[in-house]
Amino acid sequence: MKLQRCPVNPILLPDPASDWECYNVFNPAVIHHDGLFHMFYRAQGLDWISRIGCAVSADGAHWNRLRRPVLEPTDGTDCRGIEDPRVTEIDGVFWMTYTAYGREFHGPGEPTHAGGGILPMIARSHNLITWERLGPIVRGEDNKDHVLFPRKIGGRYTVLHRRWPQVWLAYSDDMLTWREDDMAPIYGPREDNTWDRKSVGSNGPPIETPHGWLLLNHGYDEDHIYRLGVLLLDLDDPTRVINRPSDPIFWPEELWELRGDVPNVVFSCANPVVDGTVYVYYGAADHVIGLATGRLDELLDFALHGA
Repeated sequence: MKLQRCPVNPILLPDPASDWECYNVFNPAVIHHDGLFHMFYRAQGLDWISRIGCAVSADGAHWNRLRRPVLEPTDGTDCRGIEDPRVTEIDGVFWMTYTAYGREFHGPGEPTHAGGGILPMIARSHNLITWERLGPIVRGEDNKDHVLFPRKIGGRYTVLHRRWPQVWLAYSDDMLTWREDDMAPIYGPREDNTWDRKSVGSNGPPIETPHGWLLLNHGYDEDHIYRLGVLLLDLDDPTRVINRPSDPIFWPEELWELRGDVPNVVFSCANPVVDGTVYVYYGAADHVIGLATGRLDELLDFALHGA
């Protein structure tokens, strides 16, 4: 099983005339709503601070951008950048998870990054343009790659997040309070595997199927070559892994994936399903945005039966 690249790749490039997205555009969230693809992408410009831009598309490959960001830093917790968004719709409300990187560190212990820290944040929108910041899932730790399930499980909001090196599950009643007692690890790197033996993380929102939650993920080895894979989680108890094939489904091959601001990276935050096709949007070498696709039934079959 291997995803197929879109023939018009890369589908989004930096804008040299822009002050805030002239250097890099990458790691986008994408949601399909009311017949349009809505993209929320990470961008870096003259100050190298990440902001979130917005673009829309009728076919998922050709895009029209808004001129200004829809989410940008506001205080000391995110003044160094807003990174790697993922967007999920639950009961008519849109939720964005993103990483806030700032000079302020909140929590016990030492700062997670030089002179500051990161926060795994959640924001809410009713129109996909204006976003209300709600707060972080946890504080005081190096925690990223968080993404919401597209519906409540057991009556509670459910999120995947990463306490390196493992991917964890967390539950909340209100999206504001995430209790430690409601968190549990699910999976981590595999020592006996080649491509994901160093680090793993989640991609876009889990895809609900009759056989379980289809989860696309990423990982890398000691050479920091990113690859994408799949696994299947139980519908009622997502801490239970039904199957996790050992082979990846996508990896860097094109020159613009192999070379860029960070080489050898294909990093996905979005995998919407439209008419039976999974659209996997990814940042390539932290510089441009690409698209690869696969049939949902083929991906599910691989997740179920792949060794």
